[in-house]
Amino acid sequence: MGKKIAIGGDHAGYEYKGKLIQKLKSLGYEVKDFGPYSDASVDYPDFVHPLSTAVEKSEFELGIVICGSGNGVAITANKHQGIRAALCWNEDLAALARQHNNANVLALPARFITYELAEKLAEIFLTTDFEGGRHANRVDKIACG
Repeated sequence: MGKKIAIGGDHAGYEYKGKLIQKLKSLGYEVKDFGPYSDASVDYPDFVHPLSTAVEKSEFELGIVICGSGNGVAITANKHQGIRAALCWNEDLAALARQHNNANVLALPARFITYELAEKLAEIFLTTDFEGGRHANRVDKIACG
């Protein structure tokens, strides 16, 4: 079985989330959908906070959050000390988020990228390892306290 992935967002990310869940499951990932469960208007923090808490507690290895711009879900996720959410809209950013920042949550902007690109970014994010080394010292300094 592949990595355990948490996924969630808001109404603007609902369509991409559903398609992405099916794709990730077909690739062998275990995926939990944190919602929303329809495209009705919702408040993304209601879904992103539980997802982020679960990733912080290591119940899931990585998370993916999706909203219209990607900003709201990224900002919310990053309120959690153990989360390093990265807003990505191209392949290089998705790879660097893992390689250099050890990001554990990928934030996607559904209204600004195609579904095909969202799928590619998720695949890159989920299969790229943290390089450690000089980057580890920097990542260790991110959390407050």
